[in-house]
Amino acid sequence: MILVTGATGFVGSVLARQLVEQNIPIRCIKRSTSVTPEFLRRFSHLIDWREADLLDSTTLEDAFEDVTHVYHCAAWVSFKEADKAQMINTNVNGTANVVNLCLDNDVRLLHVSSIAAIGQAKPGELISEKHHLEETPANNGYAISKLESEMEVWRGIAEGLDAVIVNPSVIIGPAAGVDGSGKIFETVRRGLKFYTRGSCGLVDVEDVAHCMIMLMNSDITAERYIINAENWTFKKLTQTIAQCFQIKPPATEAKPWMLELAWRSAAFVATLTGKDPSLDKIAARSATVEQNYDNSKIKKATGLEFKSVANTIKEVCEALKLAK
Repeated sequence: MILVTGATGFVGSVLARQLVEQNIPIRCIKRSTSVTPEFLRRFSHLIDWREADLLDSTTLEDAFEDVTHVYHCAAWVSFKEADKAQMINTNVNGTANVVNLCLDNDVRLLHVSSIAAIGQAKPGELISEKHHLEETPANNGYAISKLESEMEVWRGIAEGLDAVIVNPSVIIGPAAGVDGSGKIFETVRRGLKFYTRGSCGLVDVEDVAHCMIMLMNSDITAERYIINAENWTFKKLTQTIAQCFQIKPPATEAKPWMLELAWRSAAFVATLTGKDPSLDKIAARSATVEQNYDNSKIKKATGLEFKSVANTIKEVCEALKLAK
């Protein structure tokens, strides 16, 4: 039996769909408050849904019954300072519990980490799997949670765990809606006037799930893989999105000092409203940094030719147009 954690989330739900489309029965865990994605409901005959909490060893142990493979996609993502400690605790200890149960039951694990757990390269070089964070990014709760969660997997590997780790770049796809990476599209659609000088890696969620399945079905173990299709500047990204929406693209570069003012203003508004800030400190500062990723290792391991990012952007924009 294959177990998928985080199957109601963006990556986990697409992964689950790809598995059941191959007529593979799976088990998915979710919290009682989670909503099952509409596109998975027609596969109810192949999905065994279980209510379980990654921090509740009893319900998690029950979900592991007869399980041979686990895709660990579940993670809490928040940029609220008030959520930082709890998010780190949930992501790290939840992953530790999954790792321990995999060890106890001789289960193969594929863990979804993030490029947030990857270090920086020298200027002009591509970031690869060989780069590691030299110091804990104290102000980035999400990065801390992903780095320390990945460390739990490496701890398990040292204890004999059969596992492989993936570090996706910015994942895009219609299923995101206006959450996560979908916020980029919605922000541009509402009339973004500024672009930034930085760059990032982008990849279609379908390719991420496809890579995960291929790696799980391989003999590869004790390795990490960056999953990235293409590297784009933020200027190109926002202008391409604007063109797809047939609106005026951002034409003015946002200088670092402007972004500093913007995130501080957003933090103040968020404090008053209790909502997530429209721009956080980490995102503001990373928006001016060139972060380009090497995908040669995953391409060599899987032979996958990644989907064009430009085509995915068009699909996301069309889906958002229809949703309104």
